[in-house]
Amino acid sequence: MQRLKAIAQSLKVEAHTVWLCARDKDVPWPARLFGLAIAAYALSPIDLIPDFIPVLGLLDDVILVPTALWLFLRLVPAPIYARNRALALAASTRPISRAGATAIILIWLITLAGTALALHQSFVR
Repeated sequence: MQRLKAIAQSLKVEAHTVWLCARDKDVPWPARLFGLAIAAYALSPIDLIPDFIPVLGLLDDVILVPTALWLFLRLVPAPIYARNRALALAASTRPISRAGATAIILIWLITLAGTALALHQSFVR
């Protein structure tokens, strides 16, 4: 159980590093866009495949996120990634932001509502 917690903590630090790199002006813009998508998915409480679905629910977290992180590492220069990883490690010891979690949930809800509205309008016509 301790090992799983360590892996989860490591993934959180890596996702935060990606977020910081995506905001870094020294990173090429295509990598920045990809990084924003990775960070949004990895840090979001909503998954592509919900975790309550046996095996498949955890499979996306185990395969999709690490694969995206590996690809992102190839797109970002190593010194920039190392600089932002140090910042993410330092931030990992600070308290959790409830405002940040609320903002992420609101963004996902707005996105889902917009998608549902667009789908509804396309089927009504």
